[in-house]
Amino acid sequence: MHESDIVVIGGGIVGLASAWQISRQQRNLSITVLEKESELATHQTGRNSGVIHSGIYYRPGSLKAINCRDGKIALQTFCDENEIKYEICGKVIVAVNDGQLPQLDALLDRGKQNRVVCSRISKEQLAEIEPHVRGIAALKVDETAIVNYGEVSRKLAQLVCKAGGSVKTNSEVSGVSRDGKLTVLTTSRESFRARLVINCAGLYSDRMGRMLGGNSLARIVPFRGEYFTIRPEQSRLCRNLIYPVPDPRFPFLGVHFTRMIDGSIHCGPNAVLALAREGYGKSDFNFRDMRESLLFGGFLKLAWRHARTGIGEVHRSLSKRAFVRALQKLVPDIRAGDLLPSPAGIRAQALLPNGQLVDDFLIDEMEHAISVINAPSPAATASLNIGKLIADLAVARF
Repeated sequence: MHESDIVVIGGGIVGLASAWQISRQQRNLSITVLEKESELATHQTGRNSGVIHSGIYYRPGSLKAINCRDGKIALQTFCDENEIKYEICGKVIVAVNDGQLPQLDALLDRGKQNRVVCSRISKEQLAEIEPHVRGIAALKVDETAIVNYGEVSRKLAQLVCKAGGSVKTNSEVSGVSRDGKLTVLTTSRESFRARLVINCAGLYSDRMGRMLGGNSLARIVPFRGEYFTIRPEQSRLCRNLIYPVPDPRFPFLGVHFTRMIDGSIHCGPNAVLALAREGYGKSDFNFRDMRESLLFGGFLKLAWRHARTGIGEVHRSLSKRAFVRALQKLVPDIRAGDLLPSPAGIRAQALLPNGQLVDDFLIDEMEHAISVINAPSPAATASLNIGKLIADLAVARF
């Protein structure tokens, strides 16, 4: 039996950032991070696009907007201090028809409210930045950057351990019980007693929250994001980051082009319901996961409300030709032969029983635990600030 003041469940970037921020605020608190995999940051953190977001998309005043802006600055400072490579490359958000111009202007206004360095540019100016893009106007977002979040996570783990904490892999929490004022967490190999548990379990945050006694009505529904990589010899098609004008009714940003920190160019994602919470392959299936999704009224209402969009996503998932056509709306010169399969990612999207997507970060507090129930994009960008928020809540308990 191991004892810690605080146990953090989940070795992704949010869990590690929370542990690190606690260690900075209260060095006398003992901290243990439990990660079920053999390596850290193997799920959402290690499978995202590596973008350090500017904060242009998010509702002013929301946790997303505030933490993205402050978190971006904190993350870049962290990278500077720890010699982690990142690049401020900028991106363009492209309108391809007149019907998208009002939303483009609304996005520009939102960006200015969120203190984002951005400007509207003409078709001619767009062509100078991204010669192969077709659009009638665009937003130029100068401060968007790229990084390897797996590298950031590993550095956070090193710093937690350097401060006296412990990071344990191959430690999946399978049981939770109470021993007086202490919470007992059981893995296949060991047990841990903690005065406070912080749930950053990502794809399993809702289940873990319920195990800890939480009463949040939100449920995680997994969506698989499918990507392709552009062949290196066709990298001229995309210089940096190219995004479409997003549909404000849907949480996903649409298929886009992203240059990664290693120089490769990814395009996607196509977003479809995953048949398992770790269903990275199209045929991966987990009966419990699918049963929970299909029997959850919130998902059924969402699927009915966005049936047309959902059918389109499924079509692009099944047809590479349809996927290419979606990409050609932004970059007409791209062809199916230019694309190579790339690893998929899973977005842990929280839904409410009424079918509404939880659009903001969602944190559930209990007497003996704090649960991060919803932390989708831009959680990686905002991770150090989310971690500080969690640390403030945690340290106040002691």
